[in-house]
Amino acid sequence: MACRGSSRNTSSSSNPPLSSEDVMVESLNCHRHQQQKKQKHHDLHRPQHQEQEEEEEDQQQPLLPGLPDHLAQLCLARLPPTLLFAVCRPWRRLLYSASFPPFLCLYALLSSPSSPSVELKAFDPVAGSWLPLPPPPPPPCPQLSHLLLRHPAFLSHPIPVQSVVAAGHLVLLAATTRALHPALPRPLAFDPSTDTWRLGPPLQAPRRWCAAGTAGGCVYVASGAGRNYSPEVARSVERWDISSGAGTGWERVAPLRDGRFSREAVEAVASRGKLCMVNVKGRAAKDGAVYDVAGDRWEEMPPGMLAGWTGPVAAAEDDEAATIYVVDEEDGELRAYDWERDAWVAVAKSERLSAAMQVAAGGGRVCVVCNGGDAVVVVDVATRPARLWAVEPPPQCGVVALHLLPRMSRYPRRR
Repeated sequence: MACRGSSRNTSSSSNPPLSSEDVMVESLNCHRHQQQKKQKHHDLHRPQHQEQEEEEEDQQQPLLPGLPDHLAQLCLARLPPTLLFAVCRPWRRLLYSASFPPFLCLYALLSSPSSPSVELKAFDPVAGSWLPLPPPPPPPCPQLSHLLLRHPAFLSHPIPVQSVVAAGHLVLLAATTRALHPALPRPLAFDPSTDTWRLGPPLQAPRRWCAAGTAGGCVYVASGAGRNYSPEVARSVERWDISSGAGTGWERVAPLRDGRFSREAVEAVASRGKLCMVNVKGRAAKDGAVYDVAGDRWEEMPPGMLAGWTGPVAAAEDDEAATIYVVDEEDGELRAYDWERDAWVAVAKSERLSAAMQVAAGGGRVCVVCNGGDAVVVVDVATRPARLWAVEPPPQCGVVALHLLPRMSRYPRRR
């Protein structure tokens, strides 16, 4: 190779031949060295026209010297995203391109003391920064400023803004206006692969304070209240297949037995073809229900599942065999539900998980919102013992809800 490490004697015929991994490492070292030499001559505060020239130069530069880009991509796909981001601009651009496998990011609904409405940002773990989501299009799309988190009529309780993840989209489903009416007559869906919003079909009964979840790529809303309480709405359940054509709307499925699930905004989590939910959060006495997706019928919740449902829950969204996780909001123990034993199995326990208020799961991680939204603790459930680390919310913001989705297509500048 043209560029070699000093520890190897390239002129000696006694050296063993290089393996494919050795060749890859040598090429990466060479490429990194060349890029670092170029960076030394650049001013940190480059004018905009110079950045544009550099972008054009990046597009002409090969990803790995001596290899076609399509073969270079196959090599680079084996490397950690953090390494690709750190080495050079062409690799960073590749990392955020449509042709490269996306990594997961945290998408957060945020509260701010300066605003009574919700804000949306995504935490990129590779860049180590929070990025704002692009705003929705102008009306008739609902605007984020209309989705209230605080209202004078509810001084001691935040007003819920309910959201789910389905088919790779972040979907805003239910919220409240200043007049205490449903704020979302149609769901608002964000696609990270294109950084765009779109309106879903009109709900048959727009609602708030409902149960919301996903199963099999479909979005479900159950119970809740409209402009006023209605027994019919409190028992009704609607389903929307987000992956279907634009002409497909919401359809009614089997109703609930009664209106007990209109008391709070709650999560409905899916596992093994079942959509599970309870009507009250936390450790209070509660009722549970399980919806059989294939059979379109409601069943009683297994007693062990109901007894251990002592905090916020989550399952990896859009995963039929996903494990359901719960975090006990008092003792900070993360547990996984075992369907065969009808029991919750301890995964990790930490004081950092106490006062948990919301959970998201996916990619072998469980992300827990704690301390009134002032902290996010990530638990690596794929390791034993489970590893924990913290992600700081954006300054002056509290996390209201959290989801895991593929990264946005936007290319972040390196800080």
